[in-house]
Amino acid sequence: MDTAADVMRKGDLMKPLVVSASAVALLAVTAYAKCPPDSVLVGALCVDKYEASVWEIPATNPTTTKSNAGLIKKVQKGTAVQTNLTGGGATQISPSSSCTPSFPANFPANGQWTPAAGLTPPSPGVFAVSILGVHPTACITWFQAEQACTASGKRLLTNQEWQRAAAGTMEGVVGDNGTTDCNTDSVHDAVNTGSRANCKSNYGAFDMVGNVDEWVADWVPRSTACGSWSIGSSDLQCLAGADTSGEPGALIRGGQLYDGVAAGPFAVSGINSPSLSQSLVGFRCAR
Repeated sequence: MDTAADVMRKGDLMKPLVVSASAVALLAVTAYAKCPPDSVLVGALCVDKYEASVWEIPATNPTTTKSNAGLIKKVQKGTAVQTNLTGGGATQISPSSSCTPSFPANFPANGQWTPAAGLTPPSPGVFAVSILGVHPTACITWFQAEQACTASGKRLLTNQEWQRAAAGTMEGVVGDNGTTDCNTDSVHDAVNTGSRANCKSNYGAFDMVGNVDEWVADWVPRSTACGSWSIGSSDLQCLAGADTSGEPGALIRGGQLYDGVAAGPFAVSGINSPSLSQSLVGFRCAR
């Protein structure tokens, strides 16, 4: 027979556990306190450290005939490096230097992919990767960028998240120094990811200004004109007016390599539709 003390203890166990809002927030931050090596912690979000390069990964290594399932898991866990990819027979798709090789036929511009042979679970076989020392992928539509992020277990950043992650990145300048400044006005090509040491946000994300413009998740009524900022910034601001026909606008952020002082952490444009595919528009992902 239970004693009175036993009954009291059982009653305590049946009481609902009350957790304060601050404790829940702490647990959420703690869960994300360590991001994979391919990303940096921004609040409770892991943002890719580098602009995305897209890689086509075959189901089996063409040299060894072994399954590439382990390589794909490395990509999805954020631990893959360039030697892993090339060693597995992966091919970088549409680097900004030339946009060739182009995306495979099963991964069309509208993002309505068909499964690549031999991959389980079903996948388009193209994956967005955040690695050092490669040209970022460009000539990619918003639809393809979102699906490439998804295949890697990630997604596009929202406009708000992108703005947060870019904090502290240097402004674009006319005649950047060609070595450490953001790539905004010194060369006529994108540079390798992470190669401009001073082009880094306070959180450690590289190349958020210049190099290639970056798609973010948000759609808006397609803009028809450009305006200006009232916060002391010369950055591009093309969210003026609204088209009432045709496709919506998809936001791109940061500016690109020809923008000079118009590139920067506030640069934004909604003029382009999500079906745009252009040699100076790329993206980055987050998880």
